[in-house]
Amino acid sequence: MPRGARLDIPGVLPHVIVRGIEKSPVFLDDHDRQSFVDRFSRLLQETGTDCLAWSLIPNHLLLRPNQGSLATFRRRLLTGYAVSFNRRHQRVGHLFQNRYKSIICQEDGYLLELVRYIHLNPLRAGPVPDIAALDHSPWCGHAGLLGNRQMDGLSAELVLLLFGDRLPAARARYRQFVAEGVAPGQRNAGYRLGGDSDHGAGAFQDNRILGTREFAGELANHESLRGRINTKATLGELVDQTAAYFRMERADLLRPSKTKEGADARSVFCFLGVRCLGYRGTEVGALLSLGRSAVCHAAKRGEAMVGADKSIQARILGDIKQR
Repeated sequence: MPRGARLDIPGVLPHVIVRGIEKSPVFLDDHDRQSFVDRFSRLLQETGTDCLAWSLIPNHLLLRPNQGSLATFRRRLLTGYAVSFNRRHQRVGHLFQNRYKSIICQEDGYLLELVRYIHLNPLRAGPVPDIAALDHSPWCGHAGLLGNRQMDGLSAELVLLLFGDRLPAARARYRQFVAEGVAPGQRNAGYRLGGDSDHGAGAFQDNRILGTREFAGELANHESLRGRINTKATLGELVDQTAAYFRMERADLLRPSKTKEGADARSVFCFLGVRCLGYRGTEVGALLSLGRSAVCHAAKRGEAMVGADKSIQARILGDIKQR
């Protein structure tokens, strides 16, 4: 399935993930890392871009472009660094993947989780052994928020203000918040990025957006993004509401069934998913363990059922819209 165009507008919060071409390393030593950080810091100040979190292990940046575009910032940062890296290591060709990943993030309810997720990446990846070492690591923004390292351009105050008005207390609360993410069962939990989040059924499903349906709707109404964001119901929501309508468990809808009730529910789900919401048969079939042709057959059966009783479609899709 073709990837949607990246969403790039000033004032929003993109989580940027960059990778080396063919998964090759982009830093061979600390000189490379410092070169990248120096260039990154300088560009943040030159472009008036806020940076709320960053990590080079792996390469995650949480930014807010306030004036120019993210694409321009990214091009100046990565192209400039790649030229320097190639010259120093006597290599030629591309260093970074051409297609970087950018996820627009809703600040309310998501910002702090993202800051913690990014700053704990060095622990999850292994180079930093514990939270005490992370407090002084030069290769992520955590030490800067604690005041242990200086990096011009890091918007530490924007994060710390969420923990209080007094700097020492705010830093202590921030540090405790990050440390709680290292607890047993949490360290390797990770944070689901791009729509499929851990924030419940209200989260919007689009691999370019992390936020609620209301947030996605606000983005969709932005003059530069009209027609580029589809705020249709997610298949997960459709599963929940179809199961509720047929008074069955979610798991029973998803597994093959020999009962008439189960077959009816799955047929209606196929019809609503493919014909009404516009998902591909392969996407619907992946949830139901059905092939594309089987989904098409089920959708025809579901269409006949809905045609005989219009209230089925109205009640299932109506319940989704009201959530």
